[in-house]
Order: sequence, then structure tokens, then C-alpha cells
Amino acid sequence: MNATDRTPADLLRSALAADPGRPLVTFYDDATGERVELSVATFANWVAKTANLLQGDLAAGPGDRLALLLPAHWQSAVWLLACASVGVVAEVGGDPADADVVVSGPDTLEEAAACSGERVALALRPLGGRFPQPPAGFADYAVEVPSQGDRFAPFAPVDADAPGLVVGGEELSYAGIVERARADAAELGLGPGGRLLSGLGYDTWEGLSAGLFAALAAGGSVVLCRHLDRLPAEALAQRIEAERVTLTAR
Repeated sequence: MNATDRTPADLLRSALAADPGRPLVTFYDDATGERVELSVATFANWVAKTANLLQGDLAAGPGDRLALLLPAHWQSAVWLLACASVGVVAEVGGDPADADVVVSGPDTLEEAAACSGERVALALRPLGGRFPQPPAGFADYAVEVPSQGDRFAPFAPVDADAPGLVVGGEELSYAGIVERARADAAELGLGPGGRLLSGLGYDTWEGLSAGLFAALAAGGSVVLCRHLDRLPAEALAQRIEAERVTLTAR
């Protein structure tokens, strides 16, 4: 990664320029058996489409607040980078009533309905599938995102020192995210090509760092596992070997 990268979106652009074909996020859901692997290029494409949806159809811009009501999931990671690309503040587990936009999974739709602004729902089904019945009052992400553009350019430059993330009651700037992610990667010993397996949730900085930002900052990749507690120890050892994991966070 380049020393001049100051936002998560900068880190992703550098990763894309360096090696677009390498894995970035490998996702497992041990409740459903789902496995999805996204290369840097594929992940960046999802981010571009989502950022275009956010900036265009949802009319969100720098400084707007987005309540992110999603678990640790590859689509959550996409939304975090899309917010960073537009300049929107991602509030993980934020109050929908105080947000300009809410992005909800299937289990938090009632809570998310308190948002008076734009509402987006994700079914979190395998392969990014849509809801069988679209939830009333929400745009179905899986319906809206495929038609969005594959390239993204923000209407206004993103200020690296502006607020970018709220998690666990703490607010971080985009530059602060990058600085802390780099420090975490160094502390873990995670470097280029490293593979970090994380079973942590996205409701803390530690979970966000282990499950996305540290690997992105270090030029590594993440094996993000949801419901990891359902996986027997022997199966976990096999996964660590098969995925060539070099570090774990559980």
C-alpha cells in the first residue's frame, strides 16, 4: 500500500492497481454453509456500484450519516468502503431515527423503519440474492445495485480528516481509520500476502479491523467467518489449512 493513502478508498485503489486478481475477502457463513471469495477487482466493482447507488439514487453526500445495521458479512464490508468512497459517515449499529440513510439486514427491518430518509434492505442470502418479497418501505439492495455503474467518481472530494466511521461510541476520521488499521496490522505481524481469519463481529473497532481494515491496509486478505462458533475445532483447523491462514482473530 502507498504511504500517501489516507482514506480506506485510497487503500482499495492502491490494492486494485497493485494486484487486482488476488483474494481480498473470503466469506463463510457457518449457519448456511455459504462460501464467497472476492478478489480485489470483484470487491472494488461491488464498492463502485454501491457507491454509485449511495451517491446517485440515495442522494447521499459528504457528511451525511448512514446507520449500518448489518452483521459481519462481505456485503457489510462493501458498504463500509462505499461510504468511504462517497464521504458518508458509516455509523455501525447507529440509530436509524438520527440517520439520513439506513442499511438493514433482514433481522432489523422494524428498527430500521424509524429512519425518515432513504432505506435499503439486504436479504444477506447466498450469492447476494434478493428478498422473495421486497420489504415495504425499503429498496432491495440486490435489485437496485446490479444496474449501477462499474466505475465511481465522487461529486466532491472526500476529506480524509472528516468523520468517517462511528463504532462502539467512538468516531474516527477516514485518516484515523487508515492509521489505526496500519498500527493494528503491524501489531499483528500482518503484511503483504498475509491471510487473517476473523470470527469477530463488526460491532467493535477490533472486529472491523480484523475483519477488513487491517488486511486492506497491509496488502493482505481476510477470511471473514460468520457463526464461527458453530464450526467444530477439527473443521476450523481444516479451514485454516485450506485457506492458507497465517493469523487468526476469534
